[in-house]
Amino acid sequence: MQAPRLEFWYDFASTYSYLSAMRIERIAVSQGVDVDWKPFLLGPIFQSQGWSTSPFNLYPAKGRYMWRDMQRLSEARGLTFRQPELFPQNSLRAARVALVAAEEGWIASFTRAVYRRQFAEGADIGDVATLDAVVESLDPDLGLDSARIAARSVDPAIKMRLKAQSAEADRLGLFGAPTFRTSDGELFWGDDRLDQAVAWAQRLK
Repeated sequence: MQAPRLEFWYDFASTYSYLSAMRIERIAVSQGVDVDWKPFLLGPIFQSQGWSTSPFNLYPAKGRYMWRDMQRLSEARGLTFRQPELFPQNSLRAARVALVAAEEGWIASFTRAVYRRQFAEGADIGDVATLDAVVESLDPDLGLDSARIAARSVDPAIKMRLKAQSAEADRLGLFGAPTFRTSDGELFWGDDRLDQAVAWAQRLK
């Protein structure tokens, strides 16, 4: 019998997606659920709503709460958290590399490593050198060459795939990240809905 699946939609600039990325596989595996990693860009969706940046920047009180909330949740889960100097960061390059990683089978480890660089170490994930370092830090048995991966990430096919995936997120009604989608089309928004989403997916098997 095929395992139930759960789509994990995330933007690399999303703070709460960091929390989900670091625990989703453990929770899903414990319930016999497979995860489909779905990087996309929130920017176009925000722009369609008339927002020029993250709502956490547009509404300062909400932003202050979010940063403190991230500190509390990270500490409770044993995660290092560091607020990056720039927020939101440019997640375009990271999302493109993630699509290459999805094709080659290492998207989960890449995604977690990018989030650690950004929200545990404060690195700039829009910097090619940062992403090269992430790729080179992954399992040596994968035999990854950062120059090859960087070249693949700017291939027109990868660019079009990211545009299509981001458009699909909009079509599905996503308005934030992380969002989880089950095979019957149910949407669950926010890291605090991860357990509920996994439970819903598990019962569909």
